[in-house]
Amino acid sequence: MKIEAEKIKKLREKTGLSIMECKKAIEETGGDFEKALEILKKRGIEISEKKVDKEVKEGLIGCYVHTNERIGVLIEVNCESDFVARNSEFKELVKNLCLQIAAMKPKWIDIDSIPEDILKKKKEEIKEQFKDKPESVLDKIVEGKLHDFYKDNVLLKQQFIKDEEITIEEYIKSKIAKLGENIKVKRFVRFEIGE
Repeated sequence: MKIEAEKIKKLREKTGLSIMECKKAIEETGGDFEKALEILKKRGIEISEKKVDKEVKEGLIGCYVHTNERIGVLIEVNCESDFVARNSEFKELVKNLCLQIAAMKPKWIDIDSIPEDILKKKKEEIKEQFKDKPESVLDKIVEGKLHDFYKDNVLLKQQFIKDEEITIEEYIKSKIAKLGENIKVKRFVRFEIGE
């Protein structure tokens, strides 16, 4: 019984979901922690997908200035209510997003915010680089290289610097599941001396 309680506690810390949800997942999987974690991740995604159309008019402006005072970040993250905006979990999310942007230098929030001309140019560069490859594999190469481009330049597709097993998109979805409200990164700007 003590082992099960430890697993539930560990699941709760990892997912942010309720004790009852974690206990149910452990029971469903016969005590298998990894399977329970997968079930809870799926549930978190399902919860976040239900919230995706909810209007977000509240939130916070977050800021971060690196200790050397040469890098700074401003971000607007929105949620549905002032109650959630004042929640410590939400504040931590905003702070972590600022740190992510400072460290990883994303240019855009999501794939849809990449200007069409930049995306087109990137595709052409990749095709030119691999022009000797057969047409049948060229599309797969372009898709793979674009995936890498997104991981480097799109905030939501980047690996979370504090937990490289998840992306920023998955991190935000876990907070949506935990806080029960839709959350969106509205905009951000990153400053660096000399850029």
